[in-house]
Amino acid sequence: MKNIPISAQIGLFFTGIYFFMAIFAPLIAPYGVGEIVGDVWEPASSSYLLGTDNIGRDLLSRMIYGGRTTIFIATAGTLLSFVIGSILGFFAAVVGGWADQLLSRFVDLIMSIPTLIFALVVLSVMPVTIPILIVVMGLLDSTRVYRLARAVAVDISVMEYVEAARLRGEKTGWIIFREILPNALSPLIAEMGLRFIFMVLFVSTLSFLGLGVQPPEADWGGIVKENKEGIVYGIPAALIPAFAIATLAISVNLVADWVLNRTTSLKGGRG
Repeated sequence: MKNIPISAQIGLFFTGIYFFMAIFAPLIAPYGVGEIVGDVWEPASSSYLLGTDNIGRDLLSRMIYGGRTTIFIATAGTLLSFVIGSILGFFAAVVGGWADQLLSRFVDLIMSIPTLIFALVVLSVMPVTIPILIVVMGLLDSTRVYRLARAVAVDISVMEYVEAARLRGEKTGWIIFREILPNALSPLIAEMGLRFIFMVLFVSTLSFLGLGVQPPEADWGGIVKENKEGIVYGIPAALIPAFAIATLAISVNLVADWVLNRTTSLKGGRG
């Protein structure tokens, strides 16, 4: 821990807490996710550490289970977007020609439509389930990853060691995964932290608008929606998940910045 800056330690600490609570939610949460245990919007007490929500459910339990759902969807969507976007971006940069033009113009077309509007249109005609949410979010976000991966790969593909691999007769798959990917990790890792936070905000926004995680399941955006009327009466139930989203975003970005700096300092170009 001595070589880790204090900002990264803070980020690792809070990120670790959120992921720990997400993984072990059934063991940590004092009540069930949909269990009504008290009156509406009871204040914090020894029985309900964060009080109760709009129908008397324990808010702490809802937050723990909601964090589990939010983090799972965001993580799965981020991984899906990076697998699709990175592979297609590297492929377009290495192959070039009509394949590059076709993929790039298709991505430009998708990116010309606002992501939230596109997702709302798609989800309004499809059953809103967690797998559908992950696929829709991952595919839409893969366009951003594609642009970054292609831009990085275009610069790397003209390096001498890539040209040497081509002269040796290496196939496209080898060049992508053995030559370009190891040297493109730093910007991709930094972008992954940003895309993860975008996914958290994305699924929370969809849930707040009613087309995200459906009741009785909980997620942080849904908890804000359920308790937003309480703000008028000074009830902080809707502000707690908003605070959780903010702290998670800051923590992940602190970790991503540290990883980026570390990988950049350790990585040497291949000759």
